[in-house]
Amino acid sequence: MSARILVVDDLEANRRLLEAKLGAEYYEVLTAQRGEEAVQLAKRERPDLILLDVMMPGGIDGYEACRRLKAQPETRHIPVIILTTLDDRDSKVRGLKAGAEEFLTKPIDDVQLMARAKSLISLKVVTDELRAREASGKRMGVIDDEQRNDALDAHRVFSGTVLVIDDNANQINRLKAALGVEHRVSVLGQDENAAPPDLAIVAVTAKGFDGFRVIARMRSGEPTRHLPILAVVEPDDKARALRALELGAHDIIVRPIDEEEVVARARTLMRRKRHMDLLRQRLDQSLELAITDQLTGLYNRRFLDAQLAPLMQRAQCGGDPVSLMVLDIDYFKKCNDTYGHDVGDAVLREFAARLASNTRPSDFACRLGGEEFVIIMPRTNGDIACLAAERLRRGICASPFTVPGAPMPLDITASIGVSCSSGAEDTPDTLLKRADEGLYEAKRSGRNRVVGKAAARAA
Repeated sequence: MSARILVVDDLEANRRLLEAKLGAEYYEVLTAQRGEEAVQLAKRERPDLILLDVMMPGGIDGYEACRRLKAQPETRHIPVIILTTLDDRDSKVRGLKAGAEEFLTKPIDDVQLMARAKSLISLKVVTDELRAREASGKRMGVIDDEQRNDALDAHRVFSGTVLVIDDNANQINRLKAALGVEHRVSVLGQDENAAPPDLAIVAVTAKGFDGFRVIARMRSGEPTRHLPILAVVEPDDKARALRALELGAHDIIVRPIDEEEVVARARTLMRRKRHMDLLRQRLDQSLELAITDQLTGLYNRRFLDAQLAPLMQRAQCGGDPVSLMVLDIDYFKKCNDTYGHDVGDAVLREFAARLASNTRPSDFACRLGGEEFVIIMPRTNGDIACLAAERLRRGICASPFTVPGAPMPLDITASIGVSCSSGAEDTPDTLLKRADEGLYEAKRSGRNRVVGKAAARAA
């Protein structure tokens, strides 16, 4: 996977060495000498990964540069690997608290660096795709541009549920003690009523089960596919650590587990998961808003067109017929003029509710606009559609509409036109046109009735 990587180091020899190693793996490399330069370059170029040296003389050090990167909306989603000659726990925890995704000690192990880079870049690809779709939703006006998104704030702590998968009682107790202050910690096999996890800690070191298989199954299963995984490995077992990353673990931590380090890594993974969940949620909302009428909750014209075309195409090729109802609320303008638009809107919502409760789960109820509605009925011939329309008409007028703002219950009726697909030459437009003709005939005939219109037969 090709990507752009920003290398930040004050020593030219280190920059050239990393540039050569990354270039050999077909990565595009950008370089910077100082922390301030790195922050500005990252903001302008938007790399896919940043390798950031800690010790840089003059200006800001790597920790401060990382904090600034994670504080800016333009760069906070870019993963950062901190590089340093310091191997003490305080330096590592400090880097993680600054918002870095990973901490590697010089001299850098090439295999480990490439594995971490690949894992973080793959994660960023998913993030970028979701962010791009979110941006499209904002341009379409279906996502509020003012919604605050601070899920990647490096200093914000998210409480969640941590699932521990381990068979070492002492290690489990250490994890509970460290993480229990901020999170709910459950152990697989011990807490049957635990909430769905936000983070899984899997011990690759376990003797009673295969930790690699657990990670692989989590990555392949739909409920846990997006769940962040922190793998516990032995300190000198690089091969198994790399294997855990290859199988889908997002991060690794070595034994014996340092309590402050595991808290920092859990915060980073939890924060990123919340950000990804928020992006997916907004995408789902934007898709729903794009096909839903906001007043009634029914589908809109965009959805109608998208569903009707393939159904008609199948019918043209000899598949099941599709029928259509076009409905119009009788005397709706008079209702609006008499009681106001607020009452009119309430009538539309109640009308939509009766449509939804008097149609099959396989039917699609849509609002075209104003007081006009359409129901798509897949796998339904004309006779059955007319019977369903008559049942729906009776359901609408069976009892008056009691709506807020109206001085009394309102007698509401609807006129309905019905059409059914017919022959290879029939199209969505001709189907809608025939149903419209049936609707107009029902209106002319006195309203509150159903009229079916069959396709004209060639002489």
